Amino acid sequence: MNLLELIKKRCSIRNYSSSPVEDEKISYILEAARLAPSAVNYQPWYFLIVKKESGCRKLQECYPREWFKSANCFIVVCGDQSQSWKRNDGKDYMDIDAAIAAEHICLSATEQGLGSCWVCNFDTALCKKHFNIPETVEPIVIIPIGYPATPSLFDETPKKRKAIEETVKLETF
Repeated sequence: MNLLELIKKRCSIRNYSSSPVEDEKISYILEAARLAPSAVNYQPWYFLIVKKESGCRKLQECYPREWFKSANCFIVVCGDQSQSWKRNDGKDYMDIDAAIAAEHICLSATEQGLGSCWVCNFDTALCKKHFNIPETVEPIVIIPIGYPATPSLFDETPKKRKAIEETVKLETF
């Protein structure tokens, strides 16, 4: 499938089967994330893989939603402020760089037949404590990865997007 088809297929999956995700697929996804572009190529990210039951329970404390418990593999995308590029006005690109890598994770998971979902509304302080995340490193997003309980969701989930005319400006606003 071409890139646009893959992008159209990706959707947020919030119900996972109990089938474990193969290590080869996780390695593939991590390679896609590693190759993501970043400001000045600083690559200020870390990818924390959580698959053991004890770690999954800790993450579920950070985001206590019932649907979240159905996943058995998570990637926590973290950004390191001590490694990120700062623009001359002080703008820190750490979040942007981490977000690009996170989307590479979601798209490559979809390509592998796996579901994913961006989870940003979680207890970051508790996450840092549970996983010994250093002071300069911030957990940006938790991405559950797994086989969808309903694989047809990839094709059935409507894409609610603004019309191109609402988002594109030519030459000036």
